[in-house]
Amino acid sequence: MDTGRMGGWALFATAVGTCGVAWRDGAVTAVELPDACPGRLSRAAGGAAEAAPPGWVGVAAMTALLRGEPVDLGHVPLDWSGVPPFHRGVYEVTRAIPPGTTLSYGEVAARVGSPGAARAVGQALGANPFPVVVPCHRVLAAGGQIGGFSAGGGAATKRRMLEAEGAPGFQVLF
Repeated sequence: MDTGRMGGWALFATAVGTCGVAWRDGAVTAVELPDACPGRLSRAAGGAAEAAPPGWVGVAAMTALLRGEPVDLGHVPLDWSGVPPFHRGVYEVTRAIPPGTTLSYGEVAARVGSPGAARAVGQALGANPFPVVVPCHRVLAAGGQIGGFSAGGGAATKRRMLEAEGAPGFQVLF
């Protein structure tokens, strides 16, 4: 049996803390930033057990990105089932933001074709099941403010991730 293709989940150490990833049927179903929860990861993997992640899941690349290396995670396949169309559009725009750069919620809304929907973009990003792979930390409030961040550690984690990537206006503090 190919457990990598069937499903599994794993915890992994990063510069921002212990993160987690779940996969099944050849796609990543969830990524959790610091304080990853094994129970949620197992559910996201369809009840599969903890396992060594196959290379296509991208753990090495996620770890490198969180270490501050300019890594592209566009190759990581995502399970879009259950993701509403507007959210998917937001995630696709967000996924295209290069490391070390940012967009505002309003800019993402405009690129999705919904100018004025900055609040809806924020809600979609707050529900992002694939943080890091869909780099929601690269989306800021108006005026370059951090805004919210639903991952473990909240805005402090978002700031650390932007600092690690060398985003303008964010000094590396760790």
